[in-house]
Amino acid sequence: MPTELPAAAAGSMTLGGDLVVRRMGFGAMRLTGQGIWGAPPDRARAHAVLRRAVELGVNLIDTADSYGPDVSEQIIAEALHPYPAGLVIATKGGLTRSGPGQWHRNGRPEHLRKACEGSLRKLRVDRIDLYQLHAVDPAVPMEESLGELIRLRTEGKIRHIGLSNVSVEQLQKARARVPIVSVQNRYNIGDRASEDVLQLCAREGLGFLPWYPVGAGDLTRAGGPLDRVARAHAVTPAQVALAWLLLHSPVMLPIPGTSSVQHLEENVAAAALSLDDAEMLTLERG
Repeated sequence: MPTELPAAAAGSMTLGGDLVVRRMGFGAMRLTGQGIWGAPPDRARAHAVLRRAVELGVNLIDTADSYGPDVSEQIIAEALHPYPAGLVIATKGGLTRSGPGQWHRNGRPEHLRKACEGSLRKLRVDRIDLYQLHAVDPAVPMEESLGELIRLRTEGKIRHIGLSNVSVEQLQKARARVPIVSVQNRYNIGDRASEDVLQLCAREGLGFLPWYPVGAGDLTRAGGPLDRVARAHAVTPAQVALAWLLLHSPVMLPIPGTSSVQHLEENVAAAALSLDDAEMLTLERG
């Protein structure tokens, strides 16, 4: 993809030694119905968002079998298959759904195998470049969940393994068993509870995919830090929040999601937003 594309301004990172991804990705969770359940109200609009993301230079799309469930993966294939060279579609398994807004952990090996093989079919691929354990199931030893992902990797169905919603202890335990190339935890300028996980990822060169990346809580109040910096640059607070993430750590891989082409373009444009040291300090102090 040409380097002048907007997403290229975020720079790139290599995962697992062979997956080169731009640091401004796209999260496909919201390309579904309300409560992340069922089909979107406008399927063609969802297709347009995905195609525009690729046009803007995004080459990392994150999804999961539980988004819909199944809907997000199906829409990605409808919109983009056959996939352009260099496009990385990361997906996840380990959560099940019982209704809108309802999420349940299931890390049983048999479930993870079924989930992964289902994702292969829905995405229309022979191998998933990055397959992530969506969450550790407290009812299943993590070694058993990881063991199944390792078997799937040995069979050629998974290229690299990532984790989501994990602690430093869980990450270190997993890495002692198998190479982990990325972590996806909740993280944003207003919620840095996973800072210790991020710092471990930075030391070890693992990608960190922050979910809910533009959440900022009280920082978005009128006259607050985000509002002041956004006004100074004539951009939106969401764009400032994304720019802060990119500047905060070199392993940060934001994956903001939206069902709007306009919001997508605004999010990707944040890759080119430069914040000075004083602005970064103001934002970090809140």
